[in-house]
Amino acid sequence: MDNCDVLIVGGGPAGSSCAWALRRSGLEVTVLDKQLFPRDKVCGGWITPAVLSELEIDAAEYGRHRVLQPITGFRTGRISGAAVETGYGQVVSYGIRRREFDHYLLQRCGARLMQGVELTKLERLGGNWIANGEIRARVVVGAGGHFCPVARFAANKAGPENVVVAQEAEFEMDAMQAAACRVEPDVPELYFCADMRGYGWCFRKQNFLNVGLGRMDPHRLSRHVAGFVSFLKSAGRVSFELPAPMCGHAYLLYGRSLRKLAGGGLLLIGDSAGLAYSQSGEGILPAVESGLLAARTILEASGNFSEEQLSRYSERLRERLGVPSHWATELGSRLPAQMIRGFSSALFRSRWFTRRVLLDRWFLHAGAAALRGHPQVTRV
Repeated sequence: MDNCDVLIVGGGPAGSSCAWALRRSGLEVTVLDKQLFPRDKVCGGWITPAVLSELEIDAAEYGRHRVLQPITGFRTGRISGAAVETGYGQVVSYGIRRREFDHYLLQRCGARLMQGVELTKLERLGGNWIANGEIRARVVVGAGGHFCPVARFAANKAGPENVVVAQEAEFEMDAMQAAACRVEPDVPELYFCADMRGYGWCFRKQNFLNVGLGRMDPHRLSRHVAGFVSFLKSAGRVSFELPAPMCGHAYLLYGRSLRKLAGGGLLLIGDSAGLAYSQSGEGILPAVESGLLAARTILEASGNFSEEQLSRYSERLRERLGVPSHWATELGSRLPAQMIRGFSSALFRSRWFTRRVLLDRWFLHAGAAALRGHPQVTRV
């Protein structure tokens, strides 16, 4: 029987961040993932400077052999409508390739890695968890995304979940495609649906292009995606057929998940906890922060991993993420379609709304201080 202090199921940014913080404090940590890294991951792939700061990543070192595309502005609007360009005059975010970023974080976390191994069984026995009949851990952290097996085994979902669905493609452009792409590398493009129930994006990261669309409403997603791609072509933003097929994924927005995040010896982090930001759908920063907060809670528990003790993690998440706001998408589901079209058209033409609300508040989280301080212990 293999033994560890903490078993983390899922090696993405949430799981690797949690493992990194725990290993720095001396705990024995095992990360289990059914995939072999590096692996492709469906995701728009952008991070704010807070991610680099909280994980103590040197941008110059990371970007030396990997894609780290500086972002200095955005082009935004409504699909089939006029666009507004907002420049910041400085780097406000970075584009990354999840294949590279996730592999980097996992390799540097210092935990024992069990790749290509699926979690098929999880049992509670004598205050410990037994995974797959062969790994004993005092704490299990679910970090396996929306379909995390830890959340499934915990059976803590209280009812149907309102899931965001998305389709996207990422590929390296050849010379002809690059010449036919008007999207600037440092200015990603965001275009919102007229009903304010989702948005599409076109993001050039050095010579890689990522195109996708996500919606709160899963019905006719492929139709919305096809319409968005047609718009990009008609607007001359991407004047060629996409060479890569669209891949789908799903996630939960913060404040809409019914999952219980903490139990006896168990925590859920990242997309397994449903923590994507409610307006932008961005999930990497909340995934990283939830991993760090989970690690902090485990360390401060000092070996007492009762549900009461670990519930501090849920409290910390609420303190960090605040009260979820869904007013834009709620409008899209409650008001008449014609009214919403007129309302959204006016909003996305407003330079004040675009910069102060859409970009600064929803996408960049300007003004939010990075998490600081990682408690140190030797053993639990």
